[in-house]
Amino acid sequence: MDKQPHESLTASLDAPTRQERLAGLGRLSAELAAGGIPRPCAGEDVNNHIHTSYSFSPYSPAKAVWMSYTSGLSTAGIMDHDSIAGAEEFIEAGRILGLATTIGVECRCDCSTTALAGRRINNPDQLSNAYIALHGIPHTRIPAVARYFRPRVEARSRRNRLMIERLNAALPDEELALDYDRDVLPLSRWEEGGSVTERHILFALSRRLVACHGRGHGLVGFLKQRLDLALTGRVQGHLEDPDNPFYDYDLLGALKSGLVEAFYLEATDECPEVRDCLAFSRSIGAISAYAYLGDITESVTGDKKSQKFEDDYLELLFDTITDLGFQAVTYMPNRNTPEQLARTQALCRAHGLFEISGVDINSPRQAFTCPEIRQAQFRHLIDAAWALIGHEREATRDPAGGMFAPRIVQRSPDLQSRIRHFRDQGKAPLPPPENGNLAQEELA
Repeated sequence: MDKQPHESLTASLDAPTRQERLAGLGRLSAELAAGGIPRPCAGEDVNNHIHTSYSFSPYSPAKAVWMSYTSGLSTAGIMDHDSIAGAEEFIEAGRILGLATTIGVECRCDCSTTALAGRRINNPDQLSNAYIALHGIPHTRIPAVARYFRPRVEARSRRNRLMIERLNAALPDEELALDYDRDVLPLSRWEEGGSVTERHILFALSRRLVACHGRGHGLVGFLKQRLDLALTGRVQGHLEDPDNPFYDYDLLGALKSGLVEAFYLEATDECPEVRDCLAFSRSIGAISAYAYLGDITESVTGDKKSQKFEDDYLELLFDTITDLGFQAVTYMPNRNTPEQLARTQALCRAHGLFEISGVDINSPRQAFTCPEIRQAQFRHLIDAAWALIGHEREATRDPAGGMFAPRIVQRSPDLQSRIRHFRDQGKAPLPPPENGNLAQEELA
C-alpha cells in the first residue's frame, strides 16, 4: 500500500540534515493548516526532559517536537546528555508548529567532595556521582554551553573506546565483538556535536545479537544462559515476540539493566565537579536542578534493575543540594510512588526549591504525555513548565532577567510569586520575528 502524503513528510523528519528535517516539518505544518492532517487535541500535559538523537533517542529534534505536538503536549523541552547541539533545531521546530519549547542539558557531576561522597546518589553505575539538569538555558548562551561540554564529550569518547575493549572481552562469542568506529559512532551525531553514551554501545550490541541469533526464544535463551541476564516477565515477553516493533530498544533496555557492570569504567575527567557545574549554570543564567530518582523496585522502562538510591538519606541530600546552591529539583511523576513524591515535594518546599517535571524520552515505546501530571498532587508542575519558558525568554532578552537572577530575586523574594510571574510571561504570545526565524534571531 502506498504511503499517505503526510507519512512521507513524517519520514523526512529522520533526514540526515537539520535543513531537510525542518523543511519537512514546515510542509507538515502547511498540511495541518490546509486541513490535510487533522490537528491533535491539545491538552495541558508538559514534558521538560525529551532526549533526541544528539544524545540517545529514536527522534531527531524536529521529530521530537512533532511527536510532542501530535501527542497533545502544551510545552516540550529538549534535554540531551552533555550536548546542546540539537537545541537550535528544537527551538525552530517549535516555532514552526507553534509549540512552546524550552532547552536544557543533562550531565553527570562529581560529588566526592560533598556530604554525598561514597553514596549511590542517582547514578546506577557510579558512587559519588549525580545526574543534574541545566534547564531554561538562554538561547544566546548556546555557544558557551557547547564549549563547556565539548572537552567532556571527547573525554567520554576516550572512555567509551576502553569500555568497548572490556565489553568485547566479556562477551562469550567473538562474532559479537564490536568496533567503536564501525558499529557505535554511526548510531550517533558525534560529528555534529552530539554525545555518545553507554546506550549507543548497547544498542550496537543489540543489533549484533539480533544479527547473530535472530529474534525470539533462541535469543532469550542466549541472554539468560550465556550472558546470565535476569529478565523480568514483562521484558522477556517483549523479547520472545519476533514481531515486536520495538525489539532493538527493548533488548537495549534488558542489556542496560544487567550488563553494564561487566564493562563499565568509572567516569572521571568527563564529569565536572558539582560546584564548578553549578557556577557555570549561574554564569549563563540557566536553572540548575537535581534529578531525583528514588529507590526502584521494578523499572518503568525496563532499563534499570531493582536498586536503592536516595530515599534512605533524603533529608541529607536536600540539605546538601541546598547548601551547594541548586535552584530546583526535577522528578518524573510516572516513575515513583505517590508517597515517594509527596516526601520529595515537601522537602522541595521546605528548602525553597523550584519543582520541575519531565519524563526522559529515549525509546519509541514511551509516551510523550504523562497522565499523572493531571492529578492534583502534580498540577503545579504545569505552571512550572510555563515558568521555565518565561524564564528562558526573559533571560534570552536580558541575562539579568531570569527567574533566579539576583535583581529579580531581590525584587520578588517569594519563589511562588516568581513562578506565577514567569508563567504569565511564558504564556504571553510572542511577537513574530522580523526575519521569520525566531531561533536564528535569538541566537544572533
